[in-house]
Amino acid sequence: MVLYGTATASTLLEFKASLLSPCPSFGSRPVNPLIQAVKNTIFFPAIKHVSSNSPSQQFKKISNTFVASASTAEVDTLVEKLPADLNVTETEEPNSRVRLSVEVPPVVCEDCYRRVIREFMKKAKVPGFRPGKNVPESILINYIGKQNIQKAIVESILKRTLPHAMSSMTGKALEDSIRIVTKFSEMENTYSSLNSLRYDIIVDVAPEVKWVPEYGYKNLKIVVEIDSEIDAKKASEEELRHRHKSLGSLRIVTDRGVKLGDVAVLDISATTIEADDSDAKSIPSAESRGFQFDTEDGDRILPGFLEAITGIQRGETKTFQYVFPESWAQENLRGIEAKFTVECKELFYRDLPDLDDSIADKLLPGCTTLEEVKKALLEKCLEVEQTAKEQAADNAILDRLCKMVEVDIPRSLFEEQGRELYGAQLLQMQANRQLNDQQLAYLSSAKAVNEFLENNKENINHVIKQNLAVGDIFKRENLQFSTEELVKEVKNSIAEFKRHNQEYDEERVKEQVQEVLEGAEVLEWLRENAEIQYTTR
Repeated sequence: MVLYGTATASTLLEFKASLLSPCPSFGSRPVNPLIQAVKNTIFFPAIKHVSSNSPSQQFKKISNTFVASASTAEVDTLVEKLPADLNVTETEEPNSRVRLSVEVPPVVCEDCYRRVIREFMKKAKVPGFRPGKNVPESILINYIGKQNIQKAIVESILKRTLPHAMSSMTGKALEDSIRIVTKFSEMENTYSSLNSLRYDIIVDVAPEVKWVPEYGYKNLKIVVEIDSEIDAKKASEEELRHRHKSLGSLRIVTDRGVKLGDVAVLDISATTIEADDSDAKSIPSAESRGFQFDTEDGDRILPGFLEAITGIQRGETKTFQYVFPESWAQENLRGIEAKFTVECKELFYRDLPDLDDSIADKLLPGCTTLEEVKKALLEKCLEVEQTAKEQAADNAILDRLCKMVEVDIPRSLFEEQGRELYGAQLLQMQANRQLNDQQLAYLSSAKAVNEFLENNKENINHVIKQNLAVGDIFKRENLQFSTEELVKEVKNSIAEFKRHNQEYDEERVKEQVQEVLEGAEVLEWLRENAEIQYTTR
């Protein structure tokens, strides 16, 4: 039975750290098929053209006797001096976008034309002419095809002028967000009729973080709710009970019904109760066969469940009605009225040894007395409690920061962050062996990724705002971490990837380590400068 009550969300810092290395939960996963599928779906090319009628696709249709693309061979990634300046107009658009309207003068277009013709002349195998020899221009154009020549020229113009057009965006543009939005056919028509070229580029820029109020992150007052289960004393007592129970043996109950302390093996089914007497629907998440129910965990499984079946005997079946509380974790079950049917297949009681010094070493190796066991367990639980408090405080602080910042989030940043979250989720599922090949193929598809992005907009935007807020505070407060620490953490992360024979991008690893270290510094600074009050729920 997979019913559950509450869950604790991880902090942004924990999520970032989980991406840096193949930690135990990721270590055994078969990486290549999944990562490659996710990469193919997730990552953009350096420059995208919105029109499907792209230059490279069109140019592949040129005669098989001419293999190489002249414009591709000519292009250099460096900014090359042009015979005339471009006319570039910048226009700000919503979602932290900038539109660049580029006008390429005829003299630049003519220069590109001459270059393309020269390249074709070098490589085209025109019947009747030796390779590399000058071919009359009219014969060359007729052989290659006027349309193909024109496409190559437009592509050459784009590749030579794009770095110049983008020069004003240096240091502002987000990686992999550049898109040429003018249709290629429109550019061809413009060049053909005017011997010049016009095209528009859309680029996402780093969004501005606006604080409301300004510097509102300073001297925060935070109330942090802690689950009662995190209480160190209670947790240590429960751990002691758990260890004590593990030393006992189960004995069959034959002469009575179930009571607190017993272990029952149950078959459980549940259906909805419809107000209009329509057919009841099963509730799969509440059903289980051969479910081993420890009565001491009764209310953790389902509040009131133990009370409802108390007294049930081996071989007996009980039914009871239940209304899921409005606080139930599964939203689709909140307020739903259900009928549970429970059959007791087996019933056991625990035969436990006396809880005294004689079993101290079995409870915790190395201890000789029960008091030593209790003290050691409490110390461990105090460490866990402190860690849980810090994580809860970090979550509360990050949530508060999100409410204090206004950010116009660009689409490319949203997609990148969303796909990172989705990729991490898939890797975790794969590591837990919850996916077969067919499920993995579907979940790695573009359709599945886009559905995730659409259904998790709020959460993705929340994480992005946390990222940006933390980064802004790091800069504003001139926080720092040591170079030695950065080098050490990068080295450790890379060692983990190598140990698990997994691919990695060293620069990306370094970037993420920097983000984690920045986040750690910011959260520590915020905790030190915040007034934090803890309450138990």
